[in-house]
Amino acid sequence: MSHCCPSSSSPISSDTHKQSCPKAQQYAKHKQQVCPQVSQRTILHHLKEPWLWQLKQQSYYFCRDPKCDVVYFGHDQSIIRQDELRTIVGIKEPSENATLCYCFGVTHQDIQNNPQIKAFVIEQTKTQLCACDIRNPSGKCCLGDFPHHQQQD
Repeated sequence: MSHCCPSSSSPISSDTHKQSCPKAQQYAKHKQQVCPQVSQRTILHHLKEPWLWQLKQQSYYFCRDPKCDVVYFGHDQSIIRQDELRTIVGIKEPSENATLCYCFGVTHQDIQNNPQIKAFVIEQTKTQLCACDIRNPSGKCCLGDFPHHQQQD
C-alpha cells in the first residue's frame, strides 16, 4: 500500500525530505528520530485556527515521537504543538481510544474488537476512497500503523 492516496498535497519546498525534530532530541538519549516531510495542506486541516498560522514557503515535518509535544515543525525550526491542533494525534496519545485510521474513525479498540475492519480499510485505500493525505495528521496512509497480527475467532 505505498500509494493509497492521491499525491496532490506535495510539499512546497524540497529542502530535505526528512529532518530531526528540534524538541524530540531532548527526550531521545541515544537515537535521534528522523521525521518525514508533511504538506502545508495537511497542517492547515488540523490546526484549530489555521487563519492565524504564519505560513512560510518552506518544508514542514511530522514528529512521531509520543514523548514529544511537537507535532509539526518547519525547516526554520518553528513548531506546532498538540494543543494548537483540533485533531488528537493518536500516536501522541496512545490509548485504546486513540485513532488509527482518520478517514474512517477506526481506533485501536475497534481493531481489537473486530480485526476485519483492517480488510475494510485496505479495500477503501485500494479504490482510493480514503483521504489520508489530509485527514491523517502525518499526511501518510494509516495502514502502517495497524497491528501486524490479527486475532482469530
